[in-house]
Amino acid sequence: MRPVAARAPLALESEDDFRASVIEGLSRRHKALPSRFFYDARGSALFEEITALPEYYLTRAETAILEEKVEELIDGHFDASVLVEFGSGSSRKTEILLGRRPALVAYVPIDISQSALEAAASRLKARFPELDVRPVVGDFLRGAALPADLARRRKIGFFPGSTIGNFTTAESIALLRTMRVMLAPNGVLLIGADLKKDLGRLLPAYDDAAGVTAAFNLNLLARVNRELQGAFKLDALRHEAIYNAAEGRVEMRLVSREDQIVSAADRRFRFRRGEAIHTENSYKYGVEQFRDIARLAGWTPGRVWTDPENLFSVHELL
Repeated sequence: MRPVAARAPLALESEDDFRASVIEGLSRRHKALPSRFFYDARGSALFEEITALPEYYLTRAETAILEEKVEELIDGHFDASVLVEFGSGSSRKTEILLGRRPALVAYVPIDISQSALEAAASRLKARFPELDVRPVVGDFLRGAALPADLARRRKIGFFPGSTIGNFTTAESIALLRTMRVMLAPNGVLLIGADLKKDLGRLLPAYDDAAGVTAAFNLNLLARVNRELQGAFKLDALRHEAIYNAAEGRVEMRLVSREDQIVSAADRRFRFRRGEAIHTENSYKYGVEQFRDIARLAGWTPGRVWTDPENLFSVHELL
């Protein structure tokens, strides 16, 4: 039950990649850091806190859909199939599907964190002792290899959490194409996507009153300090979340409160007062807009499920 490595080394988590990305991103005219580096141990713990915040509707809305519509979601798909979850993390939402005891051949969670996979696999095996759990340590963005004996089985992909919203349209299309190849032949994908909504409901989910999201965002620079000998004064930057209407996305930033020069990764970076580091995008969709993106990636859109408030959507792609 130990996770199988899909490839080594994993570029997403290598020190060289982190260093190179920080140097490149902070050297730009418009500074930016990749959101994939949020999730060290501290960042992952903070994100778990975020999902329980009253402002963070996404997890509750998607969970409600999965719990209410689970019979429809698994109907006709799960028998004699392999369930493949992309970026599985704790696999908590997956338990809703697995709790219906479908006749799965195996469950293959894919994640870059071996510790997260081991913890989730141990918990799932305790609850579902008959379930064949095959964790894969890998970068699904690049097409992680599945266990060889399962490669030709019918596969059902699961990608909850609106993670697809962290990518541009072009990147989303490329990722959905990669998933289509991984799930071939005749694969199905169940994917969560956040919906467009009133800004009064949307923005607090990314800038909560308790400041947990701010701590999560600032932890990215704390990680630079810890791992790349950075000298960021965290109180000299502030968290900001705005809605970019032209792009249809929430943007998270870290804004310098003062003119400053900061050293990190053996480099020095100049900040003007008010200058921002762009750390994350979270795209929001209309239902038909997301179905059009799926079509461009070669999928045939199937059923769509939403919560009663139309905050979130789960799509079936065939």
